[in-house]
Amino acid sequence: MTGVARTFFVTGADGFIGSNFCELLVNTGYKVKALVQYNSLGSNGWLDDSDVRHEIDIFHGDIRDADSYKKALENVDCVVNFAALIAIPYSYQASKSYLDVNVMGTHTLASAVLASDRARLVQISTSEVYGTAKYIPIDESHPLQPQSPYSASKIASDAVAMSFHNSFDLPVTLARPFNTFGPRQSSRAIIPTVITQTLAHPNAPLKLGDLSPTRDYTFVEDTCRGVFECATSADTVGQTLNIGSNCEISMLDLVKLIRAEAGFDNFEIVEDEQRVRPQKSEVYRLWCDNSKLKSITGFQPRISLRDGLKATIDWHKRAKNLNRYRPDRYAI
Repeated sequence: MTGVARTFFVTGADGFIGSNFCELLVNTGYKVKALVQYNSLGSNGWLDDSDVRHEIDIFHGDIRDADSYKKALENVDCVVNFAALIAIPYSYQASKSYLDVNVMGTHTLASAVLASDRARLVQISTSEVYGTAKYIPIDESHPLQPQSPYSASKIASDAVAMSFHNSFDLPVTLARPFNTFGPRQSSRAIIPTVITQTLAHPNAPLKLGDLSPTRDYTFVEDTCRGVFECATSADTVGQTLNIGSNCEISMLDLVKLIRAEAGFDNFEIVEDEQRVRPQKSEVYRLWCDNSKLKSITGFQPRISLRDGLKATIDWHKRAKNLNRYRPDRYAI
């Protein structure tokens, strides 16, 4: 598929990573069909702000209802499934909905892709399925640990997708990004939370959760390139592939770095209890081994954490973007 202008169908295209991925495809010369969650406002999410919005064929529907996108799958070569409920705290409150959307939605989509008799499927996974690292860096053979209802739903949805490969020869790839950050990310994540609190109230204490865990952060452009490599290489079919930077940083050191890049070295932190995950549910360490994807496709991240943070802070500094956020309110 590489180098040939063909057609993608992207679910969850209105979201943070999905919208960025659609833009990469258009700018690389691919035709894009996008599934956007139906809403009465007719909003296309972040695609409404995209410079390539009018080059994308948008369908409003629901991943759980194949009738809403069956026509969109006509003449599609590759389906990339970003559609999911992803907020971990909300999964404690509405666990059944995560099973419904993430697991049954994946089953419905995989069935529709199989019926199309043409496309391959790239299922977007998450590093949360690994839970707290039993060894580092984490490769694709690491045990899966369902430490939240969200991670349990993603473990199950990944298994459903791969079962279609093993049972029905559907070409499936599991792309497993570690923590992605960048412009458009919701304030449920720590990086936009710290940035927006800093920009809105530079001298006020930061309201945050546990800062002892470590994460492996990848700038959104690099995550999208990693997914693109998974989707366009014939050698990735049937494979599970980590996408990450192969570096880790503690939440506390991350906060210090964000504040420094924003021009504020001194700060106070107040632990907000509602932002603290249950102890057995918290994932304390994630560090990606990305060598498998690199060995198959040659992929490696290009944008450093510091450069990515600079770009993200600059994006948030624009009034139009900052005004989308509510830094005084905890976003579950």
